[in-house]
Amino acid sequence: MGKGRTLEGQVESVMVCREPGTIATARQAEVRVSMEGFEGDRHAGMTMLSGSRTPYYPRGTVIRNSRQVSIVSTEELRLVAEAMGLPVLMAEWLGANLALRGVPNLTHLPPATRLFFPEDTVLVVEGENFPCVFPGQVIQAQHPDRAGLATSFPKAAMHRRGLVAWVERPGVIREGDGVRVDVPRQVLYSY
Repeated sequence: MGKGRTLEGQVESVMVCREPGTIATARQAEVRVSMEGFEGDRHAGMTMLSGSRTPYYPRGTVIRNSRQVSIVSTEELRLVAEAMGLPVLMAEWLGANLALRGVPNLTHLPPATRLFFPEDTVLVVEGENFPCVFPGQVIQAQHPDRAGLATSFPKAAMHRRGLVAWVERPGVIREGDGVRVDVPRQVLYSY
């Protein structure tokens, strides 16, 4: 099939959610990455329970966790903030684990794209992280004087919300690290 394309980017920030009852993450200088995800993050684990994003299973079915890591683009966050009329949109408010810069159209990277970090970590893109109202509620709490932000977020963030990925190789990811993005060659499916 041939080789795809290689892109370069940089880690703007690394984040982990350790607080129960919230999706908001907190910035870290670095994070250890195991085969389960970002150590200490509430989304880490080899398995997860099915929910609204996996309607082909009864809710609560134990399935493989293909959503171990949430990745956003600083450039796309600026576009979403602009669409919502906000001066800034923090990756932490969206529950992101990684904010990358310099990767064009990050949210459009196809499944099976691999992200290689300097200290061994490799993440594999599962797919687009479609926006919902939960991050919108966190955004709304940051701007209590602005009505309607929770419900306007999904529309403003569509195809700009970032990606979810799973860990293929453990290691460490640090703020400021470079990242090599290997995009597989794409073939459009037709039937």
